[in-house]
Parts: sequence; structure tokens; C-alpha cells
Amino acid sequence: MGSSGKMGGTSAPAVRRDPYEVLSVSRDSSDQEIKTAYRKLALKYHPDKNVSNPEASELFKEVAYSYSILSDPDKRRQYDTAGFEALETEGMDMEIDLSNLGTVNTMFAALFSKLGVPIKTTISATVLEEALSGTVTVRPLPLGTSVTGKVEKQCAHFFGVTINDQQAQSGIVVRVVSAAQSKFKLLYFEHEANGGYGLALQEECEKTGKATTAGMYFLHFQVYRMDSTVNALAMAKDPEAAFFKRLEGLQPCEVSELKAGTHIFAVYGDNFFKPATYTIEALCAKTFENTTEKLKEIEARILTKRNELRQFETEYRKALARFQEVTNRYSQEKQSVDELLKERDTIQSSFTMVRTANSSTPANGSGSSCSSSSSKAPGDESKGESPVEDIVSDGKDKSAKRRWFNLNLNRSDKKSG
Repeated sequence: MGSSGKMGGTSAPAVRRDPYEVLSVSRDSSDQEIKTAYRKLALKYHPDKNVSNPEASELFKEVAYSYSILSDPDKRRQYDTAGFEALETEGMDMEIDLSNLGTVNTMFAALFSKLGVPIKTTISATVLEEALSGTVTVRPLPLGTSVTGKVEKQCAHFFGVTINDQQAQSGIVVRVVSAAQSKFKLLYFEHEANGGYGLALQEECEKTGKATTAGMYFLHFQVYRMDSTVNALAMAKDPEAAFFKRLEGLQPCEVSELKAGTHIFAVYGDNFFKPATYTIEALCAKTFENTTEKLKEIEARILTKRNELRQFETEYRKALARFQEVTNRYSQEKQSVDELLKERDTIQSSFTMVRTANSSTPANGSGSSCSSSSSKAPGDESKGESPVEDIVSDGKDKSAKRRWFNLNLNRSDKKSG
């Protein structure tokens, strides 16, 4: 679904001023008054109109940032209650103005976009001003028909979709397809009191198969849009955190139904270097009854899943901390066991080395043998020696090893003889 009609970056400025002060509106201002003030200031500080004024760019961001707070009922309520501290600024939308960059930076931005990071660009100030003044050419787009065209970069083609009460009740679907995979935006404009049109929604195109597509749906129940910009940037930093924030990008669309009358849509050429080819089509949602029910069901399930993920993230973080704790314990215990066994092996090898040295003592008796002295009974010089020792010392029996294993048998034979 179309995203909001933001015309600039909403990244938080370094020094934050009161949003009401920035937009020059009172705290009890209506949504329409806030929107009107924003549009006026956004055009005033738009980068297109302030190429040589670097301060305008910062003011443009500040205006957009302030509007992003006051245009959202939840954020406005949070700010009114507890100020900026109540807002999660990191999760706020960020758009990058690329409408007036030099060739090198534009090429870099185009490459950056191709790498899979969605870059939101601002709508040209010229297009917005012409729409507000009502001087744009609006072509009719009857329901059930399609129009094919080619729009220049940073320009827009406007279309009027006229619907009756019955069609309005059924709901409307507007979609744009580019078989050439051109980059474009689908825009929806509201009628202004002065007869012009103010940008209300904008939808970035997305690659679908071998084409780029964008669509807006007005179905009489709350439809949501998925903004993946922040998530895509966060994914590079922390994939796990990005996963838990993934469904946070699902935001309620500001316009969910259209009344009978003529509604203004536009296809905006968002390509950096060449025109965008497209086909735009307007349809009555009655032909999508089954699809709309499925959409309603799946979005309800996503919202439920989002609440579940918020709870699960807390459990996951605790479990992850515990896992890290036991993993560290595992490493420590492994090191401790390895050191104990190594120490034991060192002690055992010292015994083995002594025993080996004694067994290699010359047969002429030089050097003392721990095993031979301990095997002799007190006061017995020769008779107490085992037959094996006799055989080995005499060197007469070559079957010493065999006799060793038959030690008891041989001794019993000797006694019986």
C-alpha cells in the first residue's frame, strides 16, 4: 500500500526543536492544519529550490522529521506526553534526497540501490508545486481500462479516476507495471481547497518477477503498508535485531477508502538517467473479493505475529544471554579439564621414565634396581629370585617371554621335580 506523502528525510536532526515550533502550528492544531503547514515549508526548503543554500537542506529534514511525529497519532500522543524521550527515533523512517545530485553521486546512489538497499527519493519540487497550483494536465483513466506511457525522470503523468457510489463502496485498486523494470513511484493526491492537489500517498515500485510494480488499494478496511528501508539498513548491522524489527515496518495506510468522485493519481519517473515506461490500470475491487478477504486475514495474522515477536524477543534475549553464559562456562570447564589431564599425564610420564631407566641397567649389577631389591626377602641373597630372573640373567633360555606367561606352571614343575 502507498506510503505517506513525505517529501524529505525524516532522520532526526542533531539538535531537536519542538515539532510544533518547527511547523509554526499550535498544540491543538488539526491534522489538516499540520499537513498544510508541512507542505508549505517542505516546498520552501526543498533541495530543488535551494541548491546554493546548505542550511535549507537541514531545515528541510527538520520539517520532515517534525511532520513524521505530528502526522502520526501515536507518535504525536507520545511526544505530547513525554517529549522526544518517548519516541524510538532509531526506528523512524529515513528518506534520502537524490533529486538534485551531481552525476557521480547519482551514479553511486543508483549502484547502491541495485545492491538491494531501497533508497527513497524525494518528489521534485516542480511536480509538487504544479500539482498544488492545479496547473497539471490530468488524463482520464476509466475503471477497467489501462494506459501505457513513458514519463521523463523527475516528472509525472497525472490521471483522474472517476467512481460512483457503488464502485466506491466496493473499493478501488490502482496498479502500475513496468515490463522494462523502470524505477517509478505511484502517487495519490488529495483535492485542496484552492483547486490544486496535495500529495497524500506515495508507493515505491518493487521488482516482481521480470517487471517492477506498485499498487494502491482502497478497500474500506484498514490496509497496511510495509516499509522495509530501515530493516534493510539494519540487516547489515545486526541480522537478529533486524528480524525482530521486520514486522514493525507494517504501518497503517493513511487513506483506506475513497468516496464517489474523481481521484487523482500520478506515475512519477524515478529513474536517475532515463524515462520510465509503464502501464497504469484502475479496477473495481469487486473482482478481487476473495483476494481482499485473504489480505484482511493475513494482515490480521501479521499484526498478531508482531505482538508475539515482541514478547518472544524478550525471551530470546534472555535465553541468548543464558546461552552465552553457559558457552563461556563450557569453554572454561574444557580448559580446566584439559589442564588437569595434562598435569596428570605429566606426573604419570615421570613414573614411566624412571621405570624405563631402571630396566636398562647393565646386567653386571652396576646401578641399583628398585624392582629387584624390593622383590628379595630379607636375608635371602639368591634362592628367593624367580626362575624368570635366573633365565634372563643367565641368558641361556631364549623363550624367556613364553616362560614369563607360564610362570606359575614352571614354578610348580620345579617344586614337583
